[in-house]
Amino acid sequence: MRPILLAGALMSAAPALAHHSFAMFDPAKRMTIDGTIETLQWTAPHVILWVRAGKVGPYDAGLWSVELPTSPGNLGKMGWSRTTVAPGDKIRVDIDPIRDGRRSGSFKRAVLVRTGKVLTVGPVPGGTNDPAAK
Repeated sequence: MRPILLAGALMSAAPALAHHSFAMFDPAKRMTIDGTIETLQWTAPHVILWVRAGKVGPYDAGLWSVELPTSPGNLGKMGWSRTTVAPGDKIRVDIDPIRDGRRSGSFKRAVLVRTGKVLTVGPVPGGTNDPAAK
């Protein structure tokens, strides 16, 4: 009987384990990356924007991973798609950098240089944090 209870407990905890904290990012050190889109990794649990940038503050030029704070499904509800950005697009991205010093950060907002389009992530339309849903 115990193995069955253990299996049930593990299965019910799986969704909680799939999501992680953003405490690894430092909001007190917000920074801006000017670069070129390598790819938009449209995968769960969080979409990743890969940006090739020149020197950024103390960081040498290189590839940055920018984690968006939500899933592809929720981004789709906010108007994003797999084609919102494309490889080669010039972009300016505001991030909270990761605390361990790697070229990584949490997405705050971005501007597509060619069009001036501002990209943001906000409440999921119709979700519990959507002011219009109340």
